[in-house]
Amino acid sequence: MPTQPEPFKQFLEEAKKEHEQTQTSLKEIDLLIQQTATEMDRLAQRNAQAANRLRQVESTFDTAPREDIREAYTTVLETQQRIFTMRGQLEKLQSDQRNLQQHMRLLRRVLEFAQEEPVVAGAEDLDGGGEVVPTVVRVIEAQERERQRLSRQMHDGPAQALTNLVLQAEICERLFDSDEERARTELGNLKAAVATTFQRVRGFISDLRPMMLDDLGLIPTLRRYAESFFEGTNVRVNLVITGRERRIAAYKEVTVFRIVQELLNNARDVSHASNVQVSLDMGDERVRVAVEDDGSGFDVTEITSGPVAEEMGLATLRERIEMLAGRFQIESNPGRGTQVVFDLPLP
Repeated sequence: MPTQPEPFKQFLEEAKKEHEQTQTSLKEIDLLIQQTATEMDRLAQRNAQAANRLRQVESTFDTAPREDIREAYTTVLETQQRIFTMRGQLEKLQSDQRNLQQHMRLLRRVLEFAQEEPVVAGAEDLDGGGEVVPTVVRVIEAQERERQRLSRQMHDGPAQALTNLVLQAEICERLFDSDEERARTELGNLKAAVATTFQRVRGFISDLRPMMLDDLGLIPTLRRYAESFFEGTNVRVNLVITGRERRIAAYKEVTVFRIVQELLNNARDVSHASNVQVSLDMGDERVRVAVEDDGSGFDVTEITSGPVAEEMGLATLRERIEMLAGRFQIESNPGRGTQVVFDLPLP
């Protein structure tokens, strides 16, 4: 194995320690999941008993003591509320488990890669403390941040919504025996909630990997994404295509799409833009893309170093382009928006 620079060795040592700590955390969370699942089973049995008791009380509703009726309903509601809470805890633990497992796989890949590959001369940068950070590390960290962002969005969005759908369905089931009109109303609400959750899940799938990209290519995918971006965020995207439309290498299509996607997210979340112009020119020798927004704009030093630069991730985007022999430029001024221009060579 080639000799590695001292900072890289230090990084590998930290990665090994992180790998060991993650293994320990995974064992702990596995135990918590088992305990929670056991508690869920116990609560399910208790809920079944409470439901049976409620049915018995309902069968003698006219003669049963009011205290027995109140106790039966209270027991069912408390049990189901407890189940709902435990189900949320279990889903959170399972989500954390998946994130840790993903983190473990990533760390394992880093350690395996370090045993096989030398550090490429010139493919390094300085971190905030002045230490050398290999490009591969920066790219991996960027990928991990993106996975964590998606994981949080999935947990806070569709995962939580699906939990609420289960609760709504249980409410509808109970109401059908006592108040059919209200049950129909709740079913209407449930249907609307299902439709909303379905659209959000489709949005996450599209963010992860648009199927159009494989089937139809870059330009049709960008057109559809620009439309859906406006529908979901109210940020208007004007897409202008020039040159000869055609398919290019799949990895270059993915690179261009991902960078445009990230720049649109920056325009929405960081620049707070209302309009974005995306211009793509498919030349004979290069594909050139310009993304310009009417947002708040920044001092150039802010978007090349510091918290804003880290939030926007422009350094990583630049590296991805330059690793493919492309060029990447940024222009911005406070109050005058931001423009990012990049291109890639075509065979």
